[in-house]
Amino acid sequence: MRSVIQAGTPVIEVRNVSTKFGQAVVHKDVSLTIHQGEVFAIAGGNGCGKSTLLREIIGLMTPSGGTIRLFGVDSRELAESNGRPIHRRFGVMFQHGALFSSLTLAENVAVPLREHTNLNPRLMQEIVDVKIAMVGLPPDSAGKYPNELSGGMRRRAALARAIVMDPELLFLDEPTAGLDPMIAAGFDDLVLALKSLLGLTVVMVTHDLDSLWRIANRVAVLGHGTVLGVGTMQELSQADDPIVREYFHGPRGRAAMEQAAWNGTGHGEETHQL
Repeated sequence: MRSVIQAGTPVIEVRNVSTKFGQAVVHKDVSLTIHQGEVFAIAGGNGCGKSTLLREIIGLMTPSGGTIRLFGVDSRELAESNGRPIHRRFGVMFQHGALFSSLTLAENVAVPLREHTNLNPRLMQEIVDVKIAMVGLPPDSAGKYPNELSGGMRRRAALARAIVMDPELLFLDEPTAGLDPMIAAGFDDLVLALKSLLGLTVVMVTHDLDSLWRIANRVAVLGHGTVLGVGTMQELSQADDPIVREYFHGPRGRAAMEQAAWNGTGHGEETHQL
């Protein structure tokens, strides 16, 4: 049974986070609030610290300063034994899928169940089969190894693994990077369908402007170590900050904006009311 989040309580709170690697400053004052039920994207140019921030939120890295709270729990506690209940409440799809090459697709999907539950093998297999079907993969793909799958199928397998524990919160790290535009669009549609079906909150790190227009309720743009802007894609496309404007009004940004207008996509109207 899912834990109840008190009305108005953010799912994630990032407050004044700083990150340094030696003399290199990645973040110097990052603050974000992410609410239940939204698709929240973290965007920005290469090297702006998007994936680093994601790793800090899920407890794989510790920021140099500031605080991050996930379901009200300090992210630094996630590495401790009392952090395990929080781990069960979120799923992560890492960049490029990060599947174990020595395991079949089904075995990869089952990894969180083996780590966090004591389910009998038959029930575990039934759950795995359901999740593989939910992400649109055929049953005969379950016994294949990652090197026998296409890039799109590997992403879907990684997504099945991320949702196998029925999480409340789903993290996606560059989910469509390197995919054919048609396959990427299909993956975006799948994320929206699963969000609706499972009642997910989705946090997505991406530089894919088409995905941002297609599925994000709100977007935070990182740059120069801080948050340059947060809002809907429509709001950010009209921002005064020159870096944000260049990000959205460069050739790729204009093409994505025109495609979104043509398709009638964009989910800013569903933004959580703050």
